[in-house]
Amino acid sequence: MTIFVAIVGLGILIFVHELGHFLVSLALGMRPRRFYIGFPPAIWKTTRNGIEYGLGAVPLGGFVKIPGMHRPSPVDVDAGLGRALADAPSLSGATSRLRGALAAGDHDAARDSLRVLQELVDESDLPPRTVAAARKGIEDLGDSLGPNAYWRAATWKRAAAIAAGPAANVMLALVLFTGLFMTSVGAATTTVERVSEGTPAARMGLQPGDRIVKIDGAVVEPEDISRLISGSEGRPLTVVVARRGAEVGLPPTAPRMDQGAYRLGFILAGEGLPVHEAAVESLDLSWRVTRDIGAALGRLVTGEGRDQIASPVGIVQGSSDAAKQGTESFLFVLGLISLSIALLNLLPLLPLDGGHIVFAVAEGVRGRAVRREVYERVSVVGIGLVLLLFVIGLSNDIGRLS
Repeated sequence: MTIFVAIVGLGILIFVHELGHFLVSLALGMRPRRFYIGFPPAIWKTTRNGIEYGLGAVPLGGFVKIPGMHRPSPVDVDAGLGRALADAPSLSGATSRLRGALAAGDHDAARDSLRVLQELVDESDLPPRTVAAARKGIEDLGDSLGPNAYWRAATWKRAAAIAAGPAANVMLALVLFTGLFMTSVGAATTTVERVSEGTPAARMGLQPGDRIVKIDGAVVEPEDISRLISGSEGRPLTVVVARRGAEVGLPPTAPRMDQGAYRLGFILAGEGLPVHEAAVESLDLSWRVTRDIGAALGRLVTGEGRDQIASPVGIVQGSSDAAKQGTESFLFVLGLISLSIALLNLLPLLPLDGGHIVFAVAEGVRGRAVRREVYERVSVVGIGLVLLLFVIGLSNDIGRLS
């Protein structure tokens, strides 16, 4: 059940990311054609107001199709209409005129050629699949030549539409963290909320609801408890708690090493912070996580930090483990994943969002479009690096699971 909850949580993060792209591009006049969670083939889809919404059978991401991501070029004709040309050589005249118009940058003539091609395809006796592929190719070219194509928009609009996806994930993380800081994880108390089974705390008789008064004879505040336990270096500790109005001394018990620190194995209850303090704590936490992720990515360049990469398998497993520990742990991990998705998507690599932003700014500064060949070569490098990270993450996850 927790695996299902984790998958749903990851789906929500993807939905929020794509919703950011969708809403901002729609608001800026770049009317999207598709909004999908998951990748095709579609297991469900519907069209409303000219926009196709769908759920893909491959639950590894999602996408928003913004019309005209690239300036149309002659190679797009072969990519979109190659199958129809192979089955119907009679279309070669119209497609040649279309290629020539695109090569010359005469978009009015290109649109006229597209209309002719559309009529020829509609009147042909081509197989249904070939007709469908040709119509899709014509539609894509028409979108690229349309007035609301992405490549025609001002630089700031293009950058805003692309940055909206990561920004939506950052906002979701901030909302989740703020909500958690406003509830039970805002400020620690000296009251025990939960005692883990089989831990030193359970063996010494610590109980939920106990209020820790002293450790080794020293009166403690919330911030002292973790410091004294982790600083014990494994020697037995004596804990005094307030229980049902009386002070109870618990038998000396040695903490054990867990995740790089000595721990007894209990969690302190927290109390909520006011909304403004919770928001500040949320921003501080997000900055620290961002700094740590940036440092981890930097270490990858030098060949270190490989074991810190996770694939979607590991992300789901980590979310599932957090869900077993309770709603708060799950929401906290979900916020961390949302922030990670935003930061990774801002890497200056195509086809990631950061790569599109860099190219949009570069074209704005140059005053002219970057050649399609450059886009394609940079995309090949970016896809290769992303796939490499995926393979490393998957191998790490298999090792952890086994």
